[in-house]
Amino acid sequence: MSDQVRVLISDQMDPKAAAIFRERGIHVDEISGQTPEELAAIIGDYDGLALRSSTKVTKALLGGTSRLKVVGRAGIGVDNVDIAAATARGVVVMNTPFGNSITTAEHAIALMFALARQLPEADASTQAGKWEKNRFMGVEVTGKTLGLIGAGNIGSIVAARALGLKMKVAAFDPFLTPERAVELGIEKVELDELLRRADFITLHTPLTDQTRGILGREALAKTKAGVRIINCARGGLIDEAALKDGLDSGHIAGAALDVFESEPAKDSPLFGTPGFISTPHLGASTSEAQVNVAIQIAEQMSDYLLLGGITNAVNMPSLSAAEAPRLKPYMALAEKLGRLVGQIVGTGVRSIDVEVEGAAAELNIKPITGAVLAGLMGTYSDTVNMVNAPFLARERGLDVREIRHDREGDYHTLLAVTVGTSEGKRRVAGTLFGNRAPRLVDIFGVPVEAELTGQMIYIVNTDEPGFIGALGTALGEAKVNIATFNLGRRETGGEAVALVSVDDPITPELTKALCRLPGVRDVVPLSF
Repeated sequence: MSDQVRVLISDQMDPKAAAIFRERGIHVDEISGQTPEELAAIIGDYDGLALRSSTKVTKALLGGTSRLKVVGRAGIGVDNVDIAAATARGVVVMNTPFGNSITTAEHAIALMFALARQLPEADASTQAGKWEKNRFMGVEVTGKTLGLIGAGNIGSIVAARALGLKMKVAAFDPFLTPERAVELGIEKVELDELLRRADFITLHTPLTDQTRGILGREALAKTKAGVRIINCARGGLIDEAALKDGLDSGHIAGAALDVFESEPAKDSPLFGTPGFISTPHLGASTSEAQVNVAIQIAEQMSDYLLLGGITNAVNMPSLSAAEAPRLKPYMALAEKLGRLVGQIVGTGVRSIDVEVEGAAAELNIKPITGAVLAGLMGTYSDTVNMVNAPFLARERGLDVREIRHDREGDYHTLLAVTVGTSEGKRRVAGTLFGNRAPRLVDIFGVPVEAELTGQMIYIVNTDEPGFIGALGTALGEAKVNIATFNLGRRETGGEAVALVSVDDPITPELTKALCRLPGVRDVVPLSF
């Protein structure tokens, strides 16, 4: 076996990774610093590729090998791997999402102290022989309010450290339950309240369509005067131009960024701005973290290559070879239902019920639940997958229940997802046509048969004559082509639902225009 299974480590990695591969009987080569052309010339000789952030796994690279089975990223970010291309080639992509959590959290705390006491400026001044003792008047962190945007794995560690410093901690996180907040000793708040109250704000959320620019110009204007902002998560969460304006005006007292919209950041307009501190993406850069992620990725890749075990895969669930063919269409349906309810309900989910009946009740429900959670939580996170979604749900205190029904219903197989919120429960249900094609059959108690695919619009309106024509006219004027039109209603003249599949994404401006149509109660753009 040792002569057949081969792994290439293409970036500098702790030697313990190679040692683990060799101990497991896997041939390993450590060749770093290659050009894309050099890597492409040798990748066909390997079953596994272990890397950090320097190596780029592109569609072209993957197209040059039929042997590669797994790509392992020693770290959380997989921006340097073409996930879609890897999936199409049947290559499993793994990461180590929790190996550097403490390191990143500690870096955020370090930057908070650096901002509070102006340490970089004071150091430069003192080493220049100036001794400007009266120039650097800092602030204490004791008794101050720390606002967390994101209270998952890293955010909860930051919260614990801040509480140890006698700070007050308020958190905005769509999946943080009130019970989990109490357990952490923090206060769950909405974003606007966090902005209004926080003396320090630190971000710990991935970059998704929902979080991009979460601290934009409008949000920054709502912050408390004198706020200090730290970002060790992802570039793009903060509008850097607006941040600079806030620093220049004095409304923002300080900002510390470890990540930037464009990296490597060599000419940012923020450089040289008074009150600004920067580090070159050092969040995971400690000896301990690099050892942890190297060990973890070597163990995960070895388990997969030798035993077929899958851990922390970002593009496939943990499944046995026998289960996979039958479960695959159910998991596709589950992911779509989770994504549907996640996009419509948004924040404030406290519980999730996954119900199966008919043929679905005979299956292993765990992968189905994982797919539901991945779809639901994937609305807000680019690191959620069917493997780690259940863990992330537990981490945020979500109550997840799995329910099997022996009863016979209207469909030969049925999967339903019910989310509990502060405003009550919302339920969607779907089935498989021909045991393979996912279809929605019920949305919040309204019978609607629809294929969930591509770009769609969810519309709730009063059931009145002329609405469909008005909707079609509005979309036509916006040059948006309708692909399919699916309708349902509770009763004549009551609440009606439309799920419209369109050829182009719906802009915020068009959403507002549709909301102004007579009888419209809600409009939500959807993407599948």
